[in-house]
Amino acid sequence: MTSPTDPSSGGTATGGSAPGGPGQPRQLLQNDPFTKPLYTDNFYDAVGGHETFVKLIDVFYDGVAADPLLRAMYPEEDLGPAKRRFLMFLEQYWGGPTTYGQERGHPRLRMRHMPFGVTPEAKDRWLLHMRVAVDALELPPLHEGTLWDYMERAALSMINSPSSGALR
Repeated sequence: MTSPTDPSSGGTATGGSAPGGPGQPRQLLQNDPFTKPLYTDNFYDAVGGHETFVKLIDVFYDGVAADPLLRAMYPEEDLGPAKRRFLMFLEQYWGGPTTYGQERGHPRLRMRHMPFGVTPEAKDRWLLHMRVAVDALELPPLHEGTLWDYMERAALSMINSPSSGALR
């Protein structure tokens, strides 16, 4: 197995079946599976970056659009702005671009969700659609578990209203 060096330094790795034979230096290539690190400290990059989060958001909002309980919580007729905000938030949270913070400041998630009655039922429906979206990514188990754990905790923390059945 090769031992990759820092591609930003223009380094090389040795070994494998590089041109010139085994043991000869080879230039690191960005998408070369033989020199690409097997892990990264950045979850965003490890799961595929922007494209992965776009897919997550697209699949999730397909479910939201067809769910009367959740759809009613989105005042905009077009879900596009909500999708963009959620995409920016998740990308920044997981180590990607910091566009969310630059455009919107601190997330203040509970405060931003206060105008909407987020009941335990709404949380469960949100998680139902998010589960479909996370599964669609087909992530390795460790990454899937990390992402899902966050989604469950985040959804639980957004509850700000009792169950609709409790009000009767």
